Amino acid sequence: MRLLFLDTGEGPPRLGAAVGKRQGASVVRNRGRRILREAFRTCRPWLKEGIWIVAMLRSAGLCAGAGEIYEDLVRLLEREGLLRPGFPIHFPPNGKTNDEEIGTGGARA
Repeated sequence: MRLLFLDTGEGPPRLGAAVGKRQGASVVRNRGRRILREAFRTCRPWLKEGIWIVAMLRSAGLCAGAGEIYEDLVRLLEREGLLRPGFPIHFPPNGKTNDEEIGTGGARA
């Protein structure tokens, strides 16, 4: 994964997900973009304000799972100092964040 970022200083964090045409068929590229957006959505509450990010997946990233891409994204964001303390290092199961109760299951009301 490659990250480009711009600190605008104000406004919510924004993401642009890019996967080149040479990376694979449209189904593969769309899956990569969906996983990138989900990883960004999961770590967004811990991103500093005013950050615009362009994330680009490479061929190896298209074969990776959601957890691997999330952990790679978090590692890169942390290295650049773009995350606030308290973010989950591993991809939360079932899309839950640390603030929500994990593992309860059952029907929704």
